[in-house]
Amino acid sequence: MSSEHKNAAGWRGIIRGYREHLAVGPETPIVSLHEGNTPLIHVPNFVEAIGGAFDLYLKYEGLNPTASFKDRGMTMAVTKAKARGVQVIACASTGNTSASAAAYAARAKMKCVVLIPEGKIARGKLAQALMYGATTLQMPGNFDDALTIVRELCADGVVEVVNSINPHRIEGQKTAAFEICDALGDAPDIHVLPVGNAGNITAYWKGYREYADAGHSDTLPRMMGFQAAGAAPFVEDAFIDNPETIASAIRIGKPASWQPAKAALQFSAGAIDKVTDEEILTAYQMITAQEGIFVEPASAAALAGIIKLQNAGKIDEGGIVVATMTGHGLKDPDNAVEHANVEATTVEPTLDAVKAAIGI
Repeated sequence: MSSEHKNAAGWRGIIRGYREHLAVGPETPIVSLHEGNTPLIHVPNFVEAIGGAFDLYLKYEGLNPTASFKDRGMTMAVTKAKARGVQVIACASTGNTSASAAAYAARAKMKCVVLIPEGKIARGKLAQALMYGATTLQMPGNFDDALTIVRELCADGVVEVVNSINPHRIEGQKTAAFEICDALGDAPDIHVLPVGNAGNITAYWKGYREYADAGHSDTLPRMMGFQAAGAAPFVEDAFIDNPETIASAIRIGKPASWQPAKAALQFSAGAIDKVTDEEILTAYQMITAQEGIFVEPASAAALAGIIKLQNAGKIDEGGIVVATMTGHGLKDPDNAVEHANVEATTVEPTLDAVKAAIGI
C-alpha cells in the first residue's frame, strides 16, 4: 500500500493510492473524483439466512463517486486520454459506464458522447449522464449494437473509446483487488462477480495476480462469475443476439473481454454459471432486508450465485468469500419500487391513525 494515500488529506483516489502498480508518471495530471477505498462489508446475517457456515464480505462499489465500480477504470482511462490531448471520449452503455464517463469528462473539461439502447437503461443512470452534460444518443437495438458503432466512431483515434475494451479501464478496476487484500491481509478463497461485458472479472484476476507477484499477498482466489440466464453467452459458449434480463447492467450478449475472462477462469480454476431473474430478485430483496445494503439488480446476480453455490455444497465451511456489489440500488429506482416487499401506506395525519397502522 502506497504511503501517498496516507497523508493528511486522506484518500485521494486509486491512482495516487496505488501509483506504483499503475502506469502513470509523477508528472501526469490526474483526473480523479477520489474514487476507490470502498468498504468491504461482512454480511453474516445473509450467510445465516442461506444456511451457510462461511465468511462473506461485500465489496460495496456503489459508494464510488458515481455509485458504481466503473469510476475505478474511468479515472485511468480519462487521465490517459487527457494526457494525450484527447478532447472527446465516447462509450456505449447500459447505464453505469455512461454515468461514469460523463462525470469524469466534466471533471476533465472534455466532451463526452454516450450511446445507449433506447428504453433499456435504468432511469437513475440516464439521469446521471444527462446531469453531467454528456451528449446522450438513444438508439434502437441493444448494448452490443451501440458498442459496434462506438468502435467505428473511435477507429481514427480522434475520439477515445472508454468502454472496457480500453486497456486503461482494466488497469483502474484491478485496484479493487488490491484493496480487498489490504483489508483481509490476503486474497479470499473465492471471489464472486456478476458478469456482463466481463471486464471486471478480468480486472480483478489481474489485480490479484499482480499483488501476489509484488509480495503483498500469498494466495489467489477462485474466480466465480454469474450471468443472468437470458444474457449468458459464456454459459452457452456463444454470443447472444437479443439478451434479456431485469439486471440491465449485465444485459450483454457479446462480451468485449471474452478471451481475457476465459483466461481468468482457467488459471483460477473458476467458472461462470447463470442465475434466473427470479433468483436475482430474491437475492436483491434478501440483502436489503438482512443487511441493510441496497444494490442494483446486477449486483444481486452475484448474491444469487452465492446462494446457488451454497445449495450445491461448493463453499467450504469456514471459507472466505468476497462478492463485488457493482452498483448502488438507487441506480435503478423503478425496479426497487416495483419489487420491494412492502408498500407505502396512506394514513390520516393523526397520532391514532399512525399507531393503528404500526400496531401499537
